[in-house]
Amino acid sequence: MKILHTGDWHLGKRLDHFSRLDEQRAVLSEICEIADKEKVDAVIVAGDLFDAFNPPVEAMELLYRTLRKLSHEGRRPVIAIAGNHDSADRIDAPDTLARECGILFIGYPKAEINPCTIPGGFSVSQSAQGFVEITLPAYSYPLRIVHTAFANEIRLKQFLGFDERELQVNELLKEHWHDLAERYCDNQGLNILTAHLYMLKRNGELLEEPEGEKPIKLGYADLVYSDSIPKQIQYTALGHLHRFQQIGGHPAPVVYASSPLAYSFSEAGQEKNVVLIEGVPNHPVQYRPIPLTAGRKLHRKRFEDVDTAIQWLAAHPETLVELTIVSQEFLSSADLKRLHESHEGIIHIIPVVQREESAIAKARSVNLEQEVDQLFKDYFSYRLGQEPNEEIMDLLNEVINSEPEKEE
Repeated sequence: MKILHTGDWHLGKRLDHFSRLDEQRAVLSEICEIADKEKVDAVIVAGDLFDAFNPPVEAMELLYRTLRKLSHEGRRPVIAIAGNHDSADRIDAPDTLARECGILFIGYPKAEINPCTIPGGFSVSQSAQGFVEITLPAYSYPLRIVHTAFANEIRLKQFLGFDERELQVNELLKEHWHDLAERYCDNQGLNILTAHLYMLKRNGELLEEPEGEKPIKLGYADLVYSDSIPKQIQYTALGHLHRFQQIGGHPAPVVYASSPLAYSFSEAGQEKNVVLIEGVPNHPVQYRPIPLTAGRKLHRKRFEDVDTAIQWLAAHPETLVELTIVSQEFLSSADLKRLHESHEGIIHIIPVVQREESAIAKARSVNLEQEVDQLFKDYFSYRLGQEPNEEIMDLLNEVINSEPEKEE
């Protein structure tokens, strides 16, 4: 059986002012092509389908069109769980209609999918809160999925029924998962766990959450360790961290598939993937990342002068750039205009003015009898180690000489 693991689509997400929707259309189309080319039997989307609780209409349309395409009109089950960026109610809302198309939405940790049969496709043969068993016509064994949509400590205690005991998230999930695995996950089926959470290998290093991501790990109360995963589980499909990684700590693979695009400059240079899983009951699964090529590359670049920066920008027109310009002088509006006109994918320009040590070391005495413009020059020179240019002084004089509005 072949299963495609993806997640952290963040549909509707912007990079500052820059829309990524066209890139998202392209990369989701690439994911659909991979699913068809590899002839996968099921797809798992491990949370953060949207970037916000109230996503734009275009993002919603893109999600539903993509999931329907992935489902092959119900012949291929698609299991999509909510992440910490998603509204659980919004994810659950289209469930009845989506199920007719072979899409199983899971918004809350307690979600239970009613047994059903998709005409010409698969059937949900067993289910419980946090578990679903799927029977596919081509296989003599079922696919079992233990699922946990994103939940914080309060929601887990509310939905998993542990209100009266002071258990931390790791203990709550361990008990819940082990109970489901003992009841439903024998060695006669392919057993998968999918969850959207921050998981670590016990005694391993802390993994970095994506820059700009809503953090899940707040202190240590919400940490979940991979040794909490039941022994019956043959692969754990995780969402939340945007880098592809197998975190270990369990006999079977415990994998973050990665986001399909780089969504912050901290992800610049990361290869983005989906993961293809191949497995049979009671044997170790095989898995491999498949690189995604759609989308614009992100770069953090640092230059010593504007002309060199413009040359690089002209040679890399399809990138998105965070640009740092190091100089001895304050960047003029003319230089800023030249930079922006040379490349439409500049997201940030960060000017770094290097002050000379001698200027910093000089003792400052302020003559308060000076005119305002001279006081401003002294202050500017003290803060930035250089004289203000004519353009800045013209702006200052315009402010000084402007007439205040009079009330009638």
